[in-house]
Amino acid sequence: MENIAFGQYYPGKSWIYKLDPRLKIIATISLIVFIFLIPMTSIHGLYMMLGALALYILAFLTTGIPILKVLNGLKPILFLLVFTVVLQLIYTTGEQVTLLYAIPMSIGLYQTLIMIGLIALYFLTKKYLPFKTLFLFVILFLCFMVMWDNPFEKFHWNFNFNWASWDFNIYEAGVIRASFIFLRIVLMLGITSLLTLSTMSTDINNGLEAVLSPLKLFKIPVGIFSMLISLTLRFIPTLMIESKKIMNAQASRGVDFSEGSLKDKVNQIIALLIPMFVISFKRAEDLSNAMEARGYIVGAKRTKIDELKLRWRDYLVIVFLILLLTSVILGRIYFV
Repeated sequence: MENIAFGQYYPGKSWIYKLDPRLKIIATISLIVFIFLIPMTSIHGLYMMLGALALYILAFLTTGIPILKVLNGLKPILFLLVFTVVLQLIYTTGEQVTLLYAIPMSIGLYQTLIMIGLIALYFLTKKYLPFKTLFLFVILFLCFMVMWDNPFEKFHWNFNFNWASWDFNIYEAGVIRASFIFLRIVLMLGITSLLTLSTMSTDINNGLEAVLSPLKLFKIPVGIFSMLISLTLRFIPTLMIESKKIMNAQASRGVDFSEGSLKDKVNQIIALLIPMFVISFKRAEDLSNAMEARGYIVGAKRTKIDELKLRWRDYLVIVFLILLLTSVILGRIYFV
């Protein structure tokens, strides 16, 4: 949990750290809009998404941020990504049905016994393995291979007790849509992670307050909202680290969060939530006392030590964003 990228600042001195925080927030929103403007109904949209991924990789390599910082942020949604891709491959056929590959599948007595054995192996050994998610994917892949390539047919055994056979059809539209959605989610997380990894919480607060300043015309307390958002982003990794410490402390007392019945799971969650609430309230009280000691008054007008000012590199990024949005709009007009 301590490796979570979202909300965690990684110090550095590359070009992305020198950009104006207002521009980084606007650029993040603009790039997400750019991703959603790319059409997913054609192969041209997939090519545009691959181009966006290539641009992101090139930009990321120049930031000096370790790639593991972003990859660790994908771990919590890895299962969701795989499930989404498989679901799109199964159910998406498209208006013009183009069959790419038909995988013959079958299920029988011996395939069922092998899959039960593989699943039992996973549950018996997962608590001893450091990479449980990867091991789960390996088990699921082996189950798929058992149904795909029936090992008993090679020996011409007549007692296979084959129950059902079908074709797992993979269509062109399914591959395009699955790849597109996968790249879209990865790019969204990567872009937002770059914002939080390269921007301190105080800069995010100042940038949000400046970006949302037009809302002051409607008597909306922009300063309070921006402070709340920046503090939330700041304390996400902190609370995750605290929860890890609590889980380790409970584990040393005999609590096993990975095993047990439903009743045990509820008791384990309670044993985790109660200390988390206590720690959260304690940190909130300490933070309020620290802010009050430094003269922070809710709703009062505040000055800043560093005034935000756009520089030449910021204008270059603005030009790049305009060209990027223009290209995707033209792509939707001429290639969709």
